[in-house]
Amino acid sequence: MAETSPKRTVPQQAVLVDCHELACTFGAGPSAVVAVHGVSVQIRPRDQIAVTGPSGSGKSTLLHLLGGLVPPTAGTISWPGLGGHPLGSPGRVGTIFQAPSLIPSLDVVENVMLPLLLANTDPAKATRRAHAALRAVDIGFLAARVPDELSGGQAQRVAVARALACRPRLILADEPTGHLDHATATALLTALLAACEQTGAALLISTHDRAIAGRLSRQWVMRDGGLVTASAAADPAGQVTR
Repeated sequence: MAETSPKRTVPQQAVLVDCHELACTFGAGPSAVVAVHGVSVQIRPRDQIAVTGPSGSGKSTLLHLLGGLVPPTAGTISWPGLGGHPLGSPGRVGTIFQAPSLIPSLDVVENVMLPLLLANTDPAKATRRAHAALRAVDIGFLAARVPDELSGGQAQRVAVARALACRPRLILADEPTGHLDHATATALLTALLAACEQTGAALLISTHDRAIAGRLSRQWVMRDGGLVTASAAADPAGQVTR
């Protein structure tokens, strides 16, 4: 029997990520680069946030900090709604990069299964989840193909399916549509938003594309490593403190 992703009921006020005066500096001395500084944010279930700003403004580093991929050099960050640091809680955070980074020797479904298998998921269950994730982004028919047989848009959908297969509570997407044409980018975002709506996952996307950013309910604007503006909202979700 095919496995589907049941709509998840989540407490609306649960805080997934909570950080205060977060900063990240690379290097030391005169050559040190302050990539992020003074960022205080909360992320909650079902948040849809676009992180915008010019190249070098700190968007990617901020996403890496929020996902626990790099440590902060100042400030505090915690993941109360994720059960602890993401690296110690496999599958709680799904990460999508600008390049799909698929393994050429594996077929599509094997690429999607891989994070599940690394998290010691039963292989049969991992297979069902991988196929369900591929169907969720409308590429179930590509399951047996290898990456070299995919278009750029199809490969990026596989990367999205790989992130969704673990049923994360938070998805961090770093310029996921940067190399795609407008129609393909729009279709990819539609599939990603629908999947997040189904599961209740929060979604953060860094992007230069105003059309993509405009489809998310909130926008954070970064400049020179700092969060300079955040769109208003009727509820406290995605609260920014400055």
